[in-house]
Amino acid sequence: MDGWSQGALDETLEKLARVGRPIAEATGLPNEAYRSAGFAAFERDQVLARTWTAVGVGRQVPAPGDACPVSLQGLPLVMVRGQDGRIRVFHNVCSHRGMVLVEEAKSCGRLIRCPYHAWSYDLEGGLQATPKIGGGERHSCPGFDKAKHGLKEVRSTLWCDTVFVDLSGRAAPFETFVAPLAERWRGFDWSLLRHGGAESHFELTLACNWKLAVENFCEAYHLPWIHPGLNSYSRLEDHYDIALPGHYAGQGSHAYRPSLGDDQQAFPQFPDLPEGWDGKGEYIALLPNALFGLHADHLFVVILLPEGPDRTRELFEIYYVGDAAVGPAFAALRAANAEQWRVVFEEDRGVVEGMQRGRASPGFTGGAFSPAMDGPTHCFHQWMAGALIEGAATKGRPELAVVG
Repeated sequence: MDGWSQGALDETLEKLARVGRPIAEATGLPNEAYRSAGFAAFERDQVLARTWTAVGVGRQVPAPGDACPVSLQGLPLVMVRGQDGRIRVFHNVCSHRGMVLVEEAKSCGRLIRCPYHAWSYDLEGGLQATPKIGGGERHSCPGFDKAKHGLKEVRSTLWCDTVFVDLSGRAAPFETFVAPLAERWRGFDWSLLRHGGAESHFELTLACNWKLAVENFCEAYHLPWIHPGLNSYSRLEDHYDIALPGHYAGQGSHAYRPSLGDDQQAFPQFPDLPEGWDGKGEYIALLPNALFGLHADHLFVVILLPEGPDRTRELFEIYYVGDAAVGPAFAALRAANAEQWRVVFEEDRGVVEGMQRGRASPGFTGGAFSPAMDGPTHCFHQWMAGALIEGAATKGRPELAVVG
C-alpha cells in the first residue's frame, strides 16, 4: 500500500474515528496525515482521486495549442487547450515508453511531441505520428494500431476558470458536486469574470502539507495576531462561520472595505448584487483543495497542489467584473489589490509551516477545537476523516480511470 502498512492504516483509522465526534470532544487529524509519504499516496488514490480535485486554471492555457503540466502528489498531468477552445487533461506520459511529454508551460502548436522518440499526438490526445517505428524510414508497422495508443485523458471540467479533474471517473457529476456552492452564490454572473493579467497572479511554495493551508483559510480566529492590517478594517468580530458538511467550509466578513488607492476610483461590481453584498466577502474552501474569495468587485481563486507530505504549491489568481476592470485605467488598482492579498497569504506562511514542524512532536495528538471559533476547520477535518475511512473500506489501490 505504497509503503503504508496495514497495521499503520488500522492504527490511523482508530484516530480518524475520534475526529468525527462532536466538536467539543473531537480531536484533529493525526500527525501522520501531514508527515507520512505512504499516507500521502493513500490520500491521493483514495480521496483526491475519487472526487473533483482542482489542478489549475484556464488562464494557464489561454490559447489553442497551449499546454501546462501539473503534478498532483507526484502524479504527472497536463492541461491542453484544443483547437475547439476546450481544455482537456491528460496523463502527462507518452504511450510509447512513459516519457513525460510536457515539462513546462508552452505552446505545442497542433501536436504534442514526445522529446524521446518524437511520437506525436494531436490536441485531443490521438496518436498521429510514430517516426521510424518500423525501422529505417518506415513510420508504421504491421499490427500496430495508433488508435489504441493515444494519450490517456482524465475526466475534467471548468468552473470559474478553475480546472477540476475526477481521476477515478466515478465521482458524481460535477454539476451535483458544485451545486451547493453554486446555489449559495447564485446571484453572481460568472460569465463576467475576467482575469486581471500578469499582476493578478502569484505563486507560493509552502513547506507544509496542503491540508494545513485549507484549515488556516477556513477560519478567522487568527486574524488579530497574524493579519493586523486586514484586521484593522475587517475585524474578527465582523466575521461569521460558513460550513456545509460534506461540501464546503470557510468564513465571511460583513466589513470588507480595504483602502487600495484613490478613493474616487473603485472596481466595477457585479450587477444586481444580492442584498447585503456591498462591502461583504466570503472565503470558502470547496473541498478538497479549491479556495475561493468572493467580493462585490472581484473573485480570487487559490489552487493548492500537494507536491509531497510537507510541500504545497499555491496558485493565486484574481478575476474582475467585465472588460473595463482589466483595462489600463485600473492597472494601478489591480496591482494594489494583488499586493494586498499577496501580503495576507505571505503572512500565513509562518503559521502553516510552523504547524507542519509541530506535527513532528509526539506531544501533539490532533489537538482540540474551539466550538465558538473552529467550526469550519472541524468541518474540513470531518470531511477528510470520512473520505479516508471510506477509501480504506476499498481494498487495494483503485485503477485511475481514463476517458473513452
